[in-house]
Amino acid sequence: MATIFTKIINGEIPCHKIAEDEKHLAFLDINPVSEGHTLIVPKVETDYFFDLGDDQLSGLVLFGKKVAHALDKATNCLRTGIIVEGLEVPHAHIHLIPIYRTDQKFSLSAGRPAEQDQLKAVAEKIRKHIDF
Repeated sequence: MATIFTKIINGEIPCHKIAEDEKHLAFLDINPVSEGHTLIVPKVETDYFFDLGDDQLSGLVLFGKKVAHALDKATNCLRTGIIVEGLEVPHAHIHLIPIYRTDQKFSLSAGRPAEQDQLKAVAEKIRKHIDF
């Protein structure tokens, strides 16, 4: 059975897309830890992050690096952090989370539902800084 991320990749579930190439998709998390919280997923469904092939893993991280630089520019955060937890959805993925304060809580449990209008505006702002 397809994961929610595969359904998003296939266009069955809408998302606020940030960037895409032939192997990866970046989109906003609907329960962001902070403004700009973005998910990076490979288009090939693989449950366990460390079961990704070396080329898949390095490609995912390099794609995420480009998105992180766009997040940095668009949000004026201190830096973009990364979380690879791997338990909430059985599809390998990376969370890119802008960090705005040195005392900011950096945990997926800190995420809260966001309004669709707000996510749309944030996605538009980030996409202006994507350089692929």
